[in-house]
Amino acid sequence: MLKNFRVVLIALFWLCFVGAQAALFGQNAPDVCSRPAPGSVVTEPEDLRSHNGVLKVDLTIENARQSDGSVRYCYLDKNGKESPNLRVNPGDLVILKLKNSLKDFGADMAVAGSHHMHAASEKNTDPCTSGQMSNTSTNLHFHGLTIPPVCHQDDVLKTSIQPGDQPFEYRFRIPENEPPGLYWYHPHIHGFTKQEVLGGASGALIVEGIERANKEVAGLPERVIVIRDQDLLNPNAPPSKSEPVVPRNLIERDGDAANNGTGFGKPAKDLSVNFVPVPYPDYTPAVIEMKPEEQQLWRVLNASGITYLNLEVLFGHTPQKLGLVALDGVPLNQSGMIGDFIDWQMHLGVPPAGRVEFIVKGPPIGASALLVTRTVDTGAGGENDPNRMIAKIDVSKDAPEPQSTLSASPKPLPPPSLPWLGSVLPVRTRRLYFSEKLLDPNNPNSATEFYITVDGQTPQVFDPQSGVPNIVVKQGTVEDWIIENRSNELHAFHIHQLHFLLVAHNGQPVSEPFLRDAVNVPYYNGRALQYPSVRLRMDFRDPNTVGDFLYHCHLLEHEDGGMMGLIRVEP
Repeated sequence: MLKNFRVVLIALFWLCFVGAQAALFGQNAPDVCSRPAPGSVVTEPEDLRSHNGVLKVDLTIENARQSDGSVRYCYLDKNGKESPNLRVNPGDLVILKLKNSLKDFGADMAVAGSHHMHAASEKNTDPCTSGQMSNTSTNLHFHGLTIPPVCHQDDVLKTSIQPGDQPFEYRFRIPENEPPGLYWYHPHIHGFTKQEVLGGASGALIVEGIERANKEVAGLPERVIVIRDQDLLNPNAPPSKSEPVVPRNLIERDGDAANNGTGFGKPAKDLSVNFVPVPYPDYTPAVIEMKPEEQQLWRVLNASGITYLNLEVLFGHTPQKLGLVALDGVPLNQSGMIGDFIDWQMHLGVPPAGRVEFIVKGPPIGASALLVTRTVDTGAGGENDPNRMIAKIDVSKDAPEPQSTLSASPKPLPPPSLPWLGSVLPVRTRRLYFSEKLLDPNNPNSATEFYITVDGQTPQVFDPQSGVPNIVVKQGTVEDWIIENRSNELHAFHIHQLHFLLVAHNGQPVSEPFLRDAVNVPYYNGRALQYPSVRLRMDFRDPNTVGDFLYHCHLLEHEDGGMMGLIRVEP
């Protein structure tokens, strides 16, 4: 009897131990936020399309702790598919219900945003107004869309959904004049955006009709490619023997591998292609299958938290021409161009949050081909973004076609209703600047505060509870903003609700016939007589821009660290 009792006790102890371990590491649900193995074939996200002018979607955001302590995040549709493509048409109604099923994996998850944490009071549990910011709060930002910054549409200042809440309904209409192209969705909880996006919480949103804007792409198969970054799978591995010897690996203030200026060495983050990881140090490439010499439209989203891309397609060692047709969701010829237009480039720079849509021709049978990213110089204070393979392109006559093909006989889009932004005179010019400050000036490794400041105001870390706008403008106007970089690392400026025109770079006029919603601002080297800058023409003419919304650096550790401002557009 005593022996049996001991057996029962041991069994109960073991069950409790296994249960605790499973809860700790997420092993109770091994398939939650699962990822393919390195070297896998790249598959496309599931397409969820609107029907009869309505797109209805149920999404659940989940997370799962891995055995190495990292935490993965993912959006799952009702069939368990991760990060589906949301496909809509101009004028469609979107009804998206988001369920928060995030788990709290402990205090370590809150370090990045600890000084921003804000708990909802017992009296305010309304997801529209609570403003709660914690490691299990979430919401959605529909990046690039010109929809109102209000609750249930695209507000990220106050809207906060908690794990115990009922599914939260987003309900908005795609504007009739929304440019057809690639947009995306991701969470935007201040102080915690980086951990959710870096863990994989992102997905593509496509406004259909790019072939209506540019008939050069009519009839082409289209491929959606989402490039994400993540913490290194092999952080302690020595560099590959195929790389040249680089200076001693340095760690920058955020704890990532610092830019060493060589183009090689340990990267700050690993990359993945539609969740297929491409890990340091060998960068085993993902596999993209194509028919030989077939032309396709690739729609590439850089959903990275901090990694800049500089994309090339190589046949052997020879870069191939890439036919850029849209940038940040806007077809090039919808802007300052007349007729169909393709901008042929040998490489394409894509900042975090940027999107490029371009024509690619597959290699001939027997040729070796790679999609690579070339090194990006992020400055002495920036992360290391070295040269690396992303995917190899395998060609075969039996390769499957992409799951979507553009219409071969599209009806042309109506002409824009507003004058081209470049022909509109600004009502005023403002100057803003990026800067950083060590909390302990005597300790180069101390925490950093990040600022984006309107010239004349005092640099301050963004306070999401303040509600006091840094900038107030009138809807219907156009302004020029000069954005300076007074720090020693590269920053990527982004603003919600609108696109802008780059009109000057470091004081030199630029003639770009297209719009953006994210742009790099070069770093200050400490020697130049002037700070590096970009001059942007900001478009507040659309009535959907009325309200309070954000502008910030889209390196998410900078955004979470306070490099953000609030703009109010008045009617």
